[in-house]
Amino acid sequence: MPEVQYIPGSCNIGKGEVRKRQMVGLVGLFFSVVTLLTFNTVDTPTEIRLGIFFPLMVASVGFVQSRSKFCLAYGLAGTFNVGKMGDIKRVASKEDRAADRKTALKILGKSFLLAAIATAVVLVLPF
Repeated sequence: MPEVQYIPGSCNIGKGEVRKRQMVGLVGLFFSVVTLLTFNTVDTPTEIRLGIFFPLMVASVGFVQSRSKFCLAYGLAGTFNVGKMGDIKRVASKEDRAADRKTALKILGKSFLLAAIATAVVLVLPF
């Protein structure tokens, strides 16, 4: 089986790290559903319902990172981990760090947009 390799701006995490991001996404989704169910049973004002953005953001960040095979925190920090868990290495090239930062910011933007859209949907739900 071929080993996962670091690809600047494209892949900075291996299988174990991808699974970790999937778990983060699932935890965020769980808390989003619990929050939504709470909103459905309690008469909550709009200002309070805006709070669902935070668990939705956690879910979005986790799922977008796992799908992209790219950790935004590693990308911003100039590091990567495609090996065993905890084996974090520094990105050597300045150009590679710039590519990683660009990808990390794209992931953050996509995640924010997904969470904002989902939050807007929750706000228009009739309860």
